[in-house]
Amino acid sequence: MQVRAILESAAEIIKAGKKAQPEIMVPVTCAVAEIDETKKIVDRVHAEVEKSVGVKVAFKYGTMIEIPRACLLADEMAKTAEFFSFGTNDLTQMTFGFSRDDIGSFLGDYLKDGILEADPFQTIDQAGVGQLIKMAVERGRGVRKDLKIGICGEQGGDPASVEFCFRNGLSYVSCSPYRVPIARLAAAQAALKK
Repeated sequence: MQVRAILESAAEIIKAGKKAQPEIMVPVTCAVAEIDETKKIVDRVHAEVEKSVGVKVAFKYGTMIEIPRACLLADEMAKTAEFFSFGTNDLTQMTFGFSRDDIGSFLGDYLKDGILEADPFQTIDQAGVGQLIKMAVERGRGVRKDLKIGICGEQGGDPASVEFCFRNGLSYVSCSPYRVPIARLAAAQAALKK
């Protein structure tokens, strides 16, 4: 139903003489077979929509990487996925084994005692989560050179995280609207450092 709604909306825009190229992203993937099976459904619905509306609708198909296992399988996932978006909040939660709902009860002590240098839900933990991201980027682009890769989550507005993403070849960062000015400035600074 969601795929049909996306493609039919794009078809309406195209019929109105405008450009539309939607991206259909499957979240929380943990297995290559999962995105392959979902792609079959998307392709079937795509063909049905094009036939019913009489308009060609180009789209990209990708996945949100939120589970550490998906990072390990990024090369296999890139055979089907045309883009990756790292859901950094969930990837952080699953990598640390922390619940965002419960972290307030101990994070202050972890920061005060130096167990963690920073809140990993505000800035990418480059030593752990960052290594998973870096590995997934390398593996994914090893299969698909033009793989579009980005992050979404609060870390997308954090200067250190933006610089990390730039250094590791990510295509974009996404963040809350109020953090966009900070993200833009951090991206410019990262580019100037290079």
